[in-house]
Amino acid sequence: MVIDSMGIGAMDDCRDFGDVPECNTLKNVCKFNKGLNVPNMEKLGLGNIQDFLGISPVKNPIGSYGTMVEKSKGKDTTTGHWEMMGLISDKPFSTFPNGFPDELIEKFIEETNCGGVLANRPASGTAIIAELNDEHHKTGFPIVYTSADSVFQIALDTDLIPLETLYKWCEIARKILDEGNYNVSRVIARPYKIIDGKPTRISKDRRDYSMVPSHTILNDLKDEGKQVIAIGKIEDIFSKSGITHAIHTGSNKEGLELTLKAVTGELDLDEIAYDKNHSPLTTHNSLIFTNLVDTDMLFGHRNDAKGYGKAIEEIDTFVDDITENMTDEDLLIITADHGCDPTVEGTDHTREKVPVLVYSKTGKPENLGEITGFDFVAKIVKEHLG
Repeated sequence: MVIDSMGIGAMDDCRDFGDVPECNTLKNVCKFNKGLNVPNMEKLGLGNIQDFLGISPVKNPIGSYGTMVEKSKGKDTTTGHWEMMGLISDKPFSTFPNGFPDELIEKFIEETNCGGVLANRPASGTAIIAELNDEHHKTGFPIVYTSADSVFQIALDTDLIPLETLYKWCEIARKILDEGNYNVSRVIARPYKIIDGKPTRISKDRRDYSMVPSHTILNDLKDEGKQVIAIGKIEDIFSKSGITHAIHTGSNKEGLELTLKAVTGELDLDEIAYDKNHSPLTTHNSLIFTNLVDTDMLFGHRNDAKGYGKAIEEIDTFVDDITENMTDEDLLIITADHGCDPTVEGTDHTREKVPVLVYSKTGKPENLGEITGFDFVAKIVKEHLG
């Protein structure tokens, strides 16, 4: 279970990524909110990792706890998740602080027949659609923008241009970027509608078109006949590679409810299966891989520390239900993929260490200390699933 962007402190090389040493997403969110109410993650040992206001250390935590330091050169969703599954990215993905090259945009316009594009610069997603919505409606051109991360984002009003067209344009952009070796991590579909007179992004229809990872332990698990059940945007992050079942979500709450259903065996796997030949869910042959994106997308990038805190508290309310419904053979890992500190200047991801909590009903809790590499997650998943 990945709490998207819940970093816990700047890495030593944070300045190389445009960040300040004061970055600490969870610590600063706790401080802003004068403490958080997360009793279930507290019991697992979250407060034993570091001094977080309102999250107390406990004498006998029921889980193992520690800090993971990223090996890969990046601070984005793809890099973090890939490393968790054993793939280290030695070369950073490309970023475009001055917008995308003319030849790339011209090829995109030609192959999509979209007529033109608006923006082509780094921007906040909510700000750019508010700024350019009128021109978008006047011209019918999509809004193309990037950020400090390696992303090619396409926004449009789906009441003006169909959602299916947006997805098709994203597929074309992905193909152009791959064929041109632009080394762009993700193409992101950013659909919105006018709601109460205001351009409003539709989270449930967002799609990410990632580069295809060379190989991760997800491929190993799938090849061994095990199930990899992707909840949230996991399917997109891995470009379907190594995934056997997938379901997108419109909110953290939905993702948590689906995760709980998967743990209890109530999730309709036939409905979300890629391959109908995979066996039914059992405690012995499956990985449930959930991304909870609201912390990052709705609150980190929008500098909303209050909303970020509430989102963490909401996640915590599901942790006890999940742990109580686990069998003796189940293992729970809670972690994050990078930072996105809403209390520091800027709206981009931050290069941070992340927490890791590991729980099983039969495991012996321990202080894991500081671990080099998010691929620690891959190691314990492989050990657990055999």
